[in-house]
Amino acid sequence: MNRRFLALTAAAVSAAALTACTAGDQGAPALGSRPEPSGGAALPPATIELWHGFSAPSEVKAFEDAVAGFREKFPQITVKLTKGVQDDQITQAVRGGNPPDVAASFTTDNVAQWCRSGVFQDLTPVIRQDGVDLSVLPAAARSYTEFEGRRCTMPMLADAYGLYYNKALMKGEQPPKTMSELAELAKKLTVRDADGNIEVAGFIPSVQYYENSPSHLGPMVGAKWYNEDGTSAIGSDPAWKKLLTWQKELIDWYGYDKLDRFRKSLGDEWSAEHPFHKGKVAMVIDGEWRNAMIANDAADLDYGTAPMPVADDRPDLYGSGFTAGTVIGVPRGAAHPQHAWELVKHLTTDTGSLVTLSNALRNVPTTKAAMESPDLKKDANFQTFLDIFNHPRTSTLPPNVNSVFNQEAFTTFVVEWEKGSVTDLAAGLAEVDRRIDDKLKLSGG
Repeated sequence: MNRRFLALTAAAVSAAALTACTAGDQGAPALGSRPEPSGGAALPPATIELWHGFSAPSEVKAFEDAVAGFREKFPQITVKLTKGVQDDQITQAVRGGNPPDVAASFTTDNVAQWCRSGVFQDLTPVIRQDGVDLSVLPAAARSYTEFEGRRCTMPMLADAYGLYYNKALMKGEQPPKTMSELAELAKKLTVRDADGNIEVAGFIPSVQYYENSPSHLGPMVGAKWYNEDGTSAIGSDPAWKKLLTWQKELIDWYGYDKLDRFRKSLGDEWSAEHPFHKGKVAMVIDGEWRNAMIANDAADLDYGTAPMPVADDRPDLYGSGFTAGTVIGVPRGAAHPQHAWELVKHLTTDTGSLVTLSNALRNVPTTKAAMESPDLKKDANFQTFLDIFNHPRTSTLPPNVNSVFNQEAFTTFVVEWEKGSVTDLAAGLAEVDRRIDDKLKLSGG
């Protein structure tokens, strides 16, 4: 299940502390200190600790099952698992000189800070020593696990975003492939009462609705976040103007007040009362984990999945989408870094381990072999997200040392734009650029 709603809060708390991480590694062995391949089978006995954020009993069991294969391969290594750990706890442990040997995070938002500050060790030397072929990972997954040439994390599971549609509400209509088709169909499927109040929405375009963040919607138009020098490209890339203009026109068709009132009346995103489950919204953008939630909470729902609609003049983007996911690495100061690397390598490259995790958690496995494994449980609705994740034009939010701040600055602006409080879109986006670039200067670029 996606944890971004929890991880963003933790990332915001920990980001300010990351650059101050200087303690906790005195005398600790480092990865890559051996000139030969790590030779995991020859490692001496040791006990290592892995921290992860999973907490539900089924999730914890899935992690235990994935680690079981490692224990069989390396019986001399004892692995202790600690559940429910968030990013700020990892950072503070490194600063305090008591880090775990391995740590996993639900979000990619801290990867840039972790790589730059050295909170997580650079895995490049041991990847080279052991001949790990990173080409088995899609380009987007390789992108969100490194920063400034340092690969301080590896991808373990991924989220991919696509379109869910209610077949009964669609009444024979096919899922839209373009944004104009999406807007037209959203209007056609919307049901209002005699006073014009919304009873069923064809599609909710607001960024205040669940998974409709700018980062998730941007791939529909191929929008850029940053220029090559790291400065913000939001104001200069015409794709953002195209997306926000389309979005505002659809919001205005609904009527902002009516749409906002309807949105606030809907059930919780993470409960059985989700509006898609209840037939209150005909089409939604969501991650692959929604399939598992529908199976658990709305088993009778007749639905389908498809890639997100894209800009009418960018048919080449159709089939792609947004991706991010769980990352895992070896913190600085780990007592047993070579043992830790063997565990990281197992959890991120072993097909059986990835399939075990994917089958239990219903996230996308990150290697091609795992995606193609006959043991992977999948149907047509889940296959959609495997295809999106593996699409060459699928994109992610590029790593940035101010990732959380930048996303919040942009989203705050878009909310004001939706309300009609912004009269000059170009000037507003230029102001977002200024805020992001000023923050970049303060953080040292």
